[in-house]
Amino acid sequence: MLTGIDHVQLAAPPGSEPELRSFYVDVLGMTETPKPPALAARGGCWFLAGAVQLHLGIEPDFRPARKAHPGLRVRDITAYAKRLTSRGTPITWDDTLPGHRRFYADDPVGNRLEFLEPEHPKP
Repeated sequence: MLTGIDHVQLAAPPGSEPELRSFYVDVLGMTETPKPPALAARGGCWFLAGAVQLHLGIEPDFRPARKAHPGLRVRDITAYAKRLTSRGTPITWDDTLPGHRRFYADDPVGNRLEFLEPEHPKP
């Protein structure tokens, strides 16, 4: 029986770890978590924020995910959007999901990321 998602894996090109660390830690506010030694030899990096885990694995024939993407819930999406844009990450707002505010951004290697927050009913 499934009980949750442990992590989401995205791909990245060889040698992109410094860019990934800068983006996922400094821009998104995640924490890098060490990979087990047997997996660290493969390159890539893992990031954590609360219960959210994103793993970036190295893929020699890398092509960024343009349609497939993680949907990441955030609190105070307007402030989070400002955080990204103030650090040089362009965002694209999308109002087509009922009951949510959301935007898209790309990581430094071109992977698509979705950020969303449910709208709360107004009294």
